[in-house]
Amino acid sequence: MTNLYCSKGHENSPGSRFCLKCGENLVDNYLGGSIQPGLILGDRYLIVRQVGQGGFGRTYLAEDVNRFRELCVLKEFSPQVQTAYVLQKAEELFQREASVLYKLQHPQIPRFRELFRVNIAGKEYLFLVQDYVEGQNYSYLLNERIKHGLRFTEAEVKQLLQQILPVLEYIHSLGVIHRDISPDNLILRNSDQLPVLIDFGGVKQVVAVVASQYYQPGVSASPPAATLLGKIGFAPPEQMQTGSVSPHSDLYALAVTALVLLTGKQPQELIDNYNLSWQWRREVSVSQMLGQVLDKMLAPRPGDRYQSAQQVLQALNPAPVSYPPTQPPIYTPEPTSGTVAVSPTPPPPLPPPQKTWWTPTKIFVTALVLTSTAGLVLWGLNQGDRNPITVNPTPTPTPTITQPTNPLDKYSPEERRRKQRLSDRRQQLGIDGNFYINLVNEIFWDKNPSLRGRTLSDGVEDESLRAQWDQTASDLLDKLTPLSTKARRQLGTYTAAERDQWKVEVNQINVGSRSLYDLGDAPFFKAFPQEKGKNFIDQPIGQIWHAFVSDKLSAIQAGSAFQKIVFDSGATSKTVSGTLKPTNGKVFIADLAQDQSLELTLQANPKVLLSVYSPSGKIIFLEDSSERSLSVQLPESGFYEFVVVSTASATADYQLTLTVENPTPPPELTPTPTETSTPTPTPTESPTESPTPIPTPTN
Repeated sequence: MTNLYCSKGHENSPGSRFCLKCGENLVDNYLGGSIQPGLILGDRYLIVRQVGQGGFGRTYLAEDVNRFRELCVLKEFSPQVQTAYVLQKAEELFQREASVLYKLQHPQIPRFRELFRVNIAGKEYLFLVQDYVEGQNYSYLLNERIKHGLRFTEAEVKQLLQQILPVLEYIHSLGVIHRDISPDNLILRNSDQLPVLIDFGGVKQVVAVVASQYYQPGVSASPPAATLLGKIGFAPPEQMQTGSVSPHSDLYALAVTALVLLTGKQPQELIDNYNLSWQWRREVSVSQMLGQVLDKMLAPRPGDRYQSAQQVLQALNPAPVSYPPTQPPIYTPEPTSGTVAVSPTPPPPLPPPQKTWWTPTKIFVTALVLTSTAGLVLWGLNQGDRNPITVNPTPTPTPTITQPTNPLDKYSPEERRRKQRLSDRRQQLGIDGNFYINLVNEIFWDKNPSLRGRTLSDGVEDESLRAQWDQTASDLLDKLTPLSTKARRQLGTYTAAERDQWKVEVNQINVGSRSLYDLGDAPFFKAFPQEKGKNFIDQPIGQIWHAFVSDKLSAIQAGSAFQKIVFDSGATSKTVSGTLKPTNGKVFIADLAQDQSLELTLQANPKVLLSVYSPSGKIIFLEDSSERSLSVQLPESGFYEFVVVSTASATADYQLTLTVENPTPPPELTPTPTETSTPTPTPTESPTESPTPIPTPTN
C-alpha cells in the first residue's frame, strides 16, 4: 500500500487520517479526488504524490516518463460544473495564459512545459506542467527558525532582495505582473541557494474568471473584469480594492515579505488597524538605509513608491567608493547558516598582497559578501579584531588597510594544527561547510545539553570544550569517509522528494523501498547507534542516513547489492551464497506464485540479519531478524524480496536456500461400491497420476 503525504511532503503510513508531523487532514487530500500516487496521466506523467492544495486546485509531484523520469509539477484545474461550454472556455483562457508563461525564460522561474487535458473516471481535468524546484519555500524556512527563537537577519533579507529584484525586473519588462508575492511563493532552491519565484497570479485569474463568468452555458462572456487576486496584507490596498496592478504592486508585496521574514510576524500584526499604517519598527531594528528602502516600497500612495525593481536595486546598492587597485584581498569568512556555530574550522592564512588586480568592483563584491554574513555568529573568527579601512582626505584618496589578524593566531600551536587538519579533511571529503558546522553542533549539544545554543569563547576557559568540539568533528569525518564522493557532496540537500524518486527507481526492478532502507540502516546505525528509535529523518543527522541510502541505491542498480533468483528448469530448490563486508547487504528477489509453499533456510553468522517481504509489501514475514528458517504458504503472486544484511564487525559468509513446492491437489473421491449381481470387471491396467510440475518462475 502506498504511503501518504501531506501538502508539506511529510511521509505517513498507509491508513493515516492526519499527518503525524503537522496534523494536516490526509483524508481530504487523498479521498477527495481520484488522482492517486502511481497513476499515469496522458501516458506520460506518473503521479508521485500530492504536494499542495488551494483555490487553484491540487498540485502534484510527478515524473515525466518521456524525459528520463524528470520530476515536474502538475497544477490541476477542474471546474466544479462539468459542461462542454465551461471546459471549452476554461481551456481557451488557459491557452491565452500559457502564451504568456511560455515567454518567461529565466533561471529563477520554473519553466512552463505544457497544458494538457485528460479524462479521469469520466471527469475532465486541465493541467499546467512546470519544472520542479527542489527546496523549501520561505514560509516553511521562517517557521523552522521561529521554533528555535530565530528570524531572518537583515543581511539575509537584503541578500534575498538583491537576488529576487532582477527576476521582477525581467518579468516586468515583458509586461507580466506576478500579483501574489509572499513567502509561500518564493522557494530557496537547494542546488544553488537562489530564490525561485513560483505561482504567477495570472493562472489564478483564469480560475477566477471561469468560476465567475462561465458556469452557465449559453451566457455570453463579456471581457473579464479586474480580478481581485493577492494575499491579504501582502498585496497593496489598490490591488485588493480594484484589482489594479503595476510593477510597484509586486514591489509592495516584496517589502511585506521582507518584514515578515525579519519579524516573524504576519502582516496583520504589523499594521495599525486604526490608521492602517505600518508599525514594523517596534518589532525589529534595521539599518537606516534598509529601513528607508522598505518604507518607500510600502508607501500608501502608489506614486510615492519605487516604480521599478531597478530603482530599488540602486537604492540598496549605492555606488561604491573608488579605491586604487593596489590593495590586497580582504579575507571573507565561509558563510554559515542555521543555528549558532560552536566551533567551525578557522580559515587558512591570508595570501600575500597581489598587484594590479584589486578592482573597485571586487572591493564592492567583497563588502557585499561580508555584509551578507554579518548576522551569523561564527565561532573562531572574531570580526571585532579586524581594523577598519581608513581613507586619507586627499584629492586622490588612498586608503590604508591593516592586514586582518589570522584567527588561528589566537590558539596554541597544537590547536592551530588540529583545526587546520580538520579544515583540510572536510574540504578533501567535499562536505559543505554550513552542513558540517550545523551537524557537529547538534552532536556536540546532544553530548552537552547544558551548552545548547552557547557560543564558545576564544579564551583559555573554553579550551577543553573547543578540544571536545574538534574531537566530535574528527569522529564525524571518520564516519562520513566510507560514503561516496557524490553522496558526501549532497549532504544538506536531501529531501522527501528525493526519497520519492528512489522509491520509483527501485520499484522499476521489483524492489521495494523497505529493502533499500534495510541496506541503508545497517551502516547508519553502526555509525550512530544512539539514533535508533528516534525521529531523525528531518534532522541534520538524517542527511547522513539519506547519503547511505543513496549509495545503497547505486549498489542495487549496479548489481553488486542485488540479484534475481531464477530456478533451474524442473528444479524446486535454489541456493545462493556469498560474503558480506561489515554493514553491507544484498537484496534477492524471486518470482513466485500464490499458494505455493516456501521453505527458506539461511546459514550465516548470527550477526547477519534476514528480512522477507511480500510483493505488495503488505506482509512482512521477517524484518531484521536473526531467525534462520521460514516455512510459509505464499499469499500473493509476484516478486518476493529476501534481504541479508551484516551487522558483524568482520566479513561474514552466508548461504541462502529457497525450496518452493506447488500446492498438493486434493485426492480424487472414490465412489463407495454397491452390491450387485454383476461382478465388477478388474481393469487390465491401472492408470497412475502424474504430479503437476512446478512452473519455472518467470524472469
